[in-house]
Amino acid sequence: MNVGRTVFAQLIAHLSHIDFQKCVTRYDGDQHHRSLSCWDQYLAMAFAQFTYRESLRDIEACLGAMSGKLYHMGFRSRIARSTLADANETHNWRIFADFAQHLVGVARPLHVEDPMGVDLDHSLYALDSTTIDLCLSLFPWAKFRQHKGAVKMHTLLDLHGNIPTFIRITDGKVHDVNILDDILPEAGAFYVMDRGYIDFERLYVFTLSSAFFVVRTKENVVLQRRYSRPVDKSVGLRSDHTVVLTAIASAKAYPEALRRVTYFDAETNQRLGFLTNNFALPALTITQIYKCRWQVELFFESSTWCTPLDVMEFQGSIALNRPLVGSLDGSVRPRIARRPRCAVSRVRPRRPASPATVSTESTAKQWSV
Repeated sequence: MNVGRTVFAQLIAHLSHIDFQKCVTRYDGDQHHRSLSCWDQYLAMAFAQFTYRESLRDIEACLGAMSGKLYHMGFRSRIARSTLADANETHNWRIFADFAQHLVGVARPLHVEDPMGVDLDHSLYALDSTTIDLCLSLFPWAKFRQHKGAVKMHTLLDLHGNIPTFIRITDGKVHDVNILDDILPEAGAFYVMDRGYIDFERLYVFTLSSAFFVVRTKENVVLQRRYSRPVDKSVGLRSDHTVVLTAIASAKAYPEALRRVTYFDAETNQRLGFLTNNFALPALTITQIYKCRWQVELFFESSTWCTPLDVMEFQGSIALNRPLVGSLDGSVRPRIARRPRCAVSRVRPRRPASPATVSTESTAKQWSV
């Protein structure tokens, strides 16, 4: 006979219930919702993520298979599909967003010494977005194109431990570069971005904040070379120049000098150009910093195993199997409770292989032993 705590209870024990209740009290989360507390809702959604549940009905059936052990797993209420749907619709999502921010603060110091693949003493963040396609007939508010619906998940990933420190879900029409307005640059930190984030007025904010950026340049960016530095071409470097913007609008938006590093990738036979406002690091280190950006792509592949409708149903910014913090636009959040299925919905980029299918009862036993 097992007299210890369940596996699920041992995992949840690492979370501070006191700090969670502070978030609940801050937004009066349990004041008008007596049927299902915010904590029980959090446990139910965490269990759904840990065990790859695909719907509210699936969550209800899985937890109901081991109803006698729910108390020992931390639940204090019976989890019904309709009750959970109402809680997802009515509970303030900022409760979970604030608690996620607390989890980020706990997790980041634990990974401060983790290797990043580049010799860098500063903080390093990767910024990117992924598009979640939705069925337009089921989600008419998520207009993306004429016959296509979608939302975007914008993510700022701390490459020390690959911990997301900022996540915002917007409609699919929001351009990636607009998210730069919502990010408060950290002094001394490096931000690596793709060329979709080139906006010199917004990038100049990083310079004014004493932060550094590394972004891939575009072909239509007009630059004038001022200085040249010697490079080691045997490692793939082709040039290291100090440049200034010559277009009137760009030069007005970013009046200071920039550094352009050119690198030839022999594996893909591509010539890549990077712009940065850091003039101290070696040119090869600048290229290695940009290479680290691939970690955010891997994060998208590992974190989007659930369907995009599950993302909407689970309130997007709720902290579940990894510490997340973000927010939902007002046009998105009100429509996340009950959801019909739609085979058209899918996640881009490539979706990783789904975990092996197991029965509801066997899954419940696995997490309640």
